[in-house]
Amino acid sequence: MRVLFVVPPLVGHVNPTLAVAAELTARGHHVAWTGPAAALSPLLPAGAVLYPAGDAGAGEGTDALHGRWRGMRGIAALRFLWAEVLLPLARAMLPGVHAAVEDFAPDVVVADQQALAGPLVARRHGLPWATSATTSAEFARPFDGVPKVGEWVAQRIAALLAECGAPSGWDPRFSPHLVLVFSTPALIGDGGPAGDGARPGAPAVGGTGPAARLVVGRYPPHYAFVGPAFGARPSAGEFPWHRLDPGRARVLVSLGTLNREAGARFYPAVLRAADALADRAQLILAAPREFAGAVPRHMVHQEYVPQLALLPHLDAVLCHGGHNTVCEALAHGLPLVVAPVRDDQPIVAGQVAGAGAGVRVRFGRARADELRQALAAVLDDPAHRRAARRIQASFAEAGGARTAADRLEKLTPVAAGPGIAPGPGTPPGTAPTETETEKGP
Repeated sequence: MRVLFVVPPLVGHVNPTLAVAAELTARGHHVAWTGPAAALSPLLPAGAVLYPAGDAGAGEGTDALHGRWRGMRGIAALRFLWAEVLLPLARAMLPGVHAAVEDFAPDVVVADQQALAGPLVARRHGLPWATSATTSAEFARPFDGVPKVGEWVAQRIAALLAECGAPSGWDPRFSPHLVLVFSTPALIGDGGPAGDGARPGAPAVGGTGPAARLVVGRYPPHYAFVGPAFGARPSAGEFPWHRLDPGRARVLVSLGTLNREAGARFYPAVLRAADALADRAQLILAAPREFAGAVPRHMVHQEYVPQLALLPHLDAVLCHGGHNTVCEALAHGLPLVVAPVRDDQPIVAGQVAGAGAGVRVRFGRARADELRQALAAVLDDPAHRRAARRIQASFAEAGGARTAADRLEKLTPVAAGPGIAPGPGTPPGTAPTETETEKGP
């Protein structure tokens, strides 16, 4: 079997595919990636097959976009993500993804939820495709409180489908064949998928479709909750393991990859909270040196840390609510203090607090006493650790990369059935056909 991963240039969205790809390769399958090569090359294993897609033609460069996005919050950040990042990225990636499919000839395409070019190309080529859901936000009906924003997103996606000549009535964020969710209902709840992400029972983008018929409170069988998938990571450099204090609780503080520079006001509050807890807790701060300030000796500070290797030595994690960081901490049974910054992070933070596995605090107006109290709560109250360990057990049972590979091996054109690129009104079981207006590169 030949599997093509279509991914955006985002570390947290690439990392789970590394583990799944390694499992598939160990079983004798062939894998490749496609996406913005400049960003993906450092993240992929040596010798990986990478087809460039979207390096040119996506408008502003990543650094410029990041600079504009850094100060945004709430709805403004969400609109920016779709209007200035994801939709332009989809258009820019289309030619490269087409070329990758034609050259690599995959049997299955695995497309990240934020790499919309993948489903568009897979559908045009009549290939079964799986959604790689590296964040659980889309399964929590994120637009319930702001339905007009959900409608706006749905309209933009529908416009992209029309622009590409693809039929309406389907949502490229949710494969009808297989949705790999790198989490479990123990964390995200069992309320059922959101269809177009706007509200319970909402129809798929552009009309009615499979998503419109989902029963809230139940996930369909092609939703595979595989839990986190951990694979090899690029080296984060040396780490001063000898400085970890066995006599104190150890807490990692991280704002992830994209939000590190947004912590200029947050890090000082962390340092003051660390001083107040210095007799009982040692904080390990992963932050840019220019933003961290003067870090006291009782803490450990590095710009980058080997997170997966460090987690078994910790007692708790203080983070921004990034899905990967949260799931990695919970996979080690660690309770969390979560200070969400933007995008899906408030939703993930709510899931952590709702599951009892941690405490949510403010990011923009963080206070040292609030952080101190939250850290003391997750270190002292055994209920948070018990909840974290319940989720840890659900992750272990889900199977991670092994289960994802099992499900992908079953995703053949025959197994995927009539969900492969049917045109409007196509009878069940009819071979997929390309519509007259569907466009190639």
